[in-house]
Amino acid sequence: MTDLTTNYLGLKLKNPVVAGSCGLTGSLVKIRELADAGVGAVVLKSLFEEQIEADLKSNLEVYQTDYPEAYDYIKEYTRDSAVSDYLDLISDAKKDLDIPVIASLNCVTAAEWTSFAKRIAKAGADALEINISLLPSDPRKSCSDYEQIYFDVVNKVTDGLAIPITLKMSSYSSSLASLVSRLFWTGKVGGFVLFNRYYRPDIDIDSLSLTSAGVLSEPAEISTPLRWVALLSGMVEADFAASTGVHDGAAAVKLILAGARTVQTVSALYRNGAGQATKIISDLETWMQNHSFTGIEQFRGRLSYSFGSDQSAFERIQFMKHYAGIV
Repeated sequence: MTDLTTNYLGLKLKNPVVAGSCGLTGSLVKIRELADAGVGAVVLKSLFEEQIEADLKSNLEVYQTDYPEAYDYIKEYTRDSAVSDYLDLISDAKKDLDIPVIASLNCVTAAEWTSFAKRIAKAGADALEINISLLPSDPRKSCSDYEQIYFDVVNKVTDGLAIPITLKMSSYSSSLASLVSRLFWTGKVGGFVLFNRYYRPDIDIDSLSLTSAGVLSEPAEISTPLRWVALLSGMVEADFAASTGVHDGAAAVKLILAGARTVQTVSALYRNGAGQATKIISDLETWMQNHSFTGIEQFRGRLSYSFGSDQSAFERIQFMKHYAGIV
């Protein structure tokens, strides 16, 4: 009998296929559909710091006042309203589902997240995914300035928090392996989700305006998380979740072979509905049976890079092998 169970952040999942944070995980009805489709866990739609700040700005423009007390009231009301709705979603999901419910905070600063995180834990979330989307585009900031944001946010959010933490991060870093290692050494981060997927711009050459290049990922985008999961899972003893480009069972198999404990899928669910999760799980199970694997741990990480090996040499060999015949 094939056993698809896996452990992630100390939680036991019936399979490694996780519905990633998105609009589909922002309502109980949609979450229930995903649970019925068989996902091993669900990451709720993120509570966005930037959205809370935008709502605050809008409310302050409507309720213009010169009184500091009124400003403080509007500020607290705006934030508390957004958080309360989110806490209700966590509580309702935990009552309705029998799979782990992972909350998500999207942070850009080390703002007042400590109390929010504690309330999220109290509402029943099994774990918390901290989503830090950093694009190092400011020439006035150094690499260390950007990296420090990760540490500031992690320290702020995890202060006194009892539930496990995973960090969904950017691939933009001058020394990503070192950054992940140092974040893990803090003892405050149990896992990493590789990676955030950013808004991708395009240019309309007729209207001479900026447009979107498309929101949903493509299967080929699996290459970036595949490379870094393979590199890091063999060197850092954290739980790695792979995100972006997970559209089918083959992608799930590849990422688990690279060392991922879970794979997060979003775009495939938008394109094909919740039933795509069922297909990914079924295809994973079929592949295991065809290769005589009875459990995930029998092949997880089989193709990850071991600590001490020369990854740069490996990359050069692969590059030469691929292009040697091209004139």
